[in-house]
Amino acid sequence: MSDAVPTGDARARRSLLPALGALSAFGPLSMDLYIPALPQLGRDLHTTEALAQVTMSACLIGLALGQLLWGPISDRYGRRRPLLWAVAGFAVASFVCAVSPSIELLILVRLLQGLCGAAGMAIARAVVHDVHKGSEATAGFATLTAISGAAPVLAPLLGGALLTFTDWRGLFVALGVIGALLLLTAALYVPETHPLAERTTGGLGNDLRGIGAALGNGPFMVFALALGLASAGFFAYLQMSSFVLQNQFGVDAQGFALIFALNSGGIVLGAWISRRLARRTGERRIDGRRIVLISLMIGTAAATAVLLSALLHSPLPWLLAPLFVLVGLHGVNNPTLTALALSRITRGAGSASAVLGTMAALLGALLPPLLSHAGVSATLMGATMLIAFAAALALLAATGRVTRPRD
Repeated sequence: MSDAVPTGDARARRSLLPALGALSAFGPLSMDLYIPALPQLGRDLHTTEALAQVTMSACLIGLALGQLLWGPISDRYGRRRPLLWAVAGFAVASFVCAVSPSIELLILVRLLQGLCGAAGMAIARAVVHDVHKGSEATAGFATLTAISGAAPVLAPLLGGALLTFTDWRGLFVALGVIGALLLLTAALYVPETHPLAERTTGGLGNDLRGIGAALGNGPFMVFALALGLASAGFFAYLQMSSFVLQNQFGVDAQGFALIFALNSGGIVLGAWISRRLARRTGERRIDGRRIVLISLMIGTAAATAVLLSALLHSPLPWLLAPLFVLVGLHGVNNPTLTALALSRITRGAGSASAVLGTMAALLGALLPPLLSHAGVSATLMGATMLIAFAAALALLAATGRVTRPRD
């Protein structure tokens, strides 16, 4: 094999996507498998709802900061070797989580788990950028989102089933086993896609310049911030829904897992829609930015419906219907905004991918717990999602001159 997979080989490019989709599922796997057990974890470790959420936030912070580490590393050393190192670290950290005796240690190891898991997310996006361009890149990112979107469909169902005969510690053992399987997948199916001639040199200073170049790219940053805000609304659902549905509406762990899986199926549907729209974008010059604007308008309306149903104390179905729409829109927003942002990058895709993922993960990690100290409620969840989607919509609407399609 040469130092990189041939970018002109369509069959080789297509064979990457299933493996990359599984590897980009680090985030959903790290969080969604044990979401049904969050209330149980809090009781077992004698801690508060807010600190139980911090175990998710610590992982998200690791996923955010880790991308700033692995993205530049993959620009310098290639995509494959750093990916293998990180996946192995994720598996080890998962087993350590299973034996953590305190909430403090669990939070620390979850941070390390996120730092390792970040490689799968940042490097998978960089690989797609390496081998796909234009509408094909959007379709590729949509495929990753659809595959990784299956993780939150299956993970809570598996978590709920495992909770019938084990506790939250057993769920982390399962994560460790999954990490080992992903390591095998990466070793077998992900070749090197970043040629030696295109790799960066010069040490940390040059890595920082690559990140700085992405931060100084106006159109890229607009799309990245819009993705971060929309993702914050999605993560508000991830972090708050188990407390809202189980504590406020009396849904048990298995019932929550079924609801969560159904909603997550919306991500797969949204990604399928995004992929179809990407194909039409290539054929008919449909503006991807316009697609996102429409998606964010729908999301803002759906978040308003969630908030109103909470304020009016409506029955559970009135809450679940707009939640399904909101979660499904993540399957549209994520790949389309990712492709729009990375289309403005010509060199240093790993660093740019890191910045993109970091902004989304940090906003998602920090906003919901900061707002939850007074307690989690459906009203708070709806308000957080509404603010996030409305802010993303306002940002894109106000920056039309900067983000208009390029000829």
